[in-house]
Amino acid sequence: MADIRYHRVLLKLSGESLGGEENSIDTKRLQEYATQIREVAAMGVETALVIGGGNIFRGLQGSLQGFDRVSGDQMGMLATVINALAMQCALESLGQKTKVLTAIRMEPIGEAYSARKAIAYLQDKYVIILAGGTGNPFFTTDTAAALRGIEIKANVLLKGTRVDGIYTADPEKEPSALRYEEITFDECYRKNLKVMDLTSFALCRENNLPVVVFNMEKRGNLKKVICGEKTGTLVKI
Repeated sequence: MADIRYHRVLLKLSGESLGGEENSIDTKRLQEYATQIREVAAMGVETALVIGGGNIFRGLQGSLQGFDRVSGDQMGMLATVINALAMQCALESLGQKTKVLTAIRMEPIGEAYSARKAIAYLQDKYVIILAGGTGNPFFTTDTAAALRGIEIKANVLLKGTRVDGIYTADPEKEPSALRYEEITFDECYRKNLKVMDLTSFALCRENNLPVVVFNMEKRGNLKKVICGEKTGTLVKI
């Protein structure tokens, strides 16, 4: 078995990465992600997930369309629960034990989140899916991922995206842009590199939670990151 660099991880996936047609879920992509997650869980990696809800509803966009911001963000939180349930179904179809924990009480859809409960489930070999964001408006699911990663004492926050790391500039606009293998939080801030929103970024920096940005769409990449291979970009103090 390959050596494991990270034994407890918080994997952050965007809702858009799961999106199919408008306001829907791409079940093929969902199954591909679930297969990768199941693979690392089978290696003994304690795995927690936070999934955004942007494929269904974004609170900020809703407020621009006339929704009250608080209500819009609450709708976005519910969208993350829909994605969490979809991922739970995909993982369980592969034989992986899962638990959905929600920031706002909504039994029997999911159990109310607590850090102690989450850690206990991880130690019992469940993949846990943490839904509902932080439970508060005005905070992104990136912030929820940083907060939950710190609370469950994760070794790393893995930000699964559709690009293979952090670049000096947008590689789609500037083909000459270079990818960083490693970079510090301070360098990212000084160079205004858009890794996560500032709140989540500050939480990771202040609590020494490293972040790896990598391409989740390429099958096998999650396992490579877990095993410490040079995949994506590592952000650290």
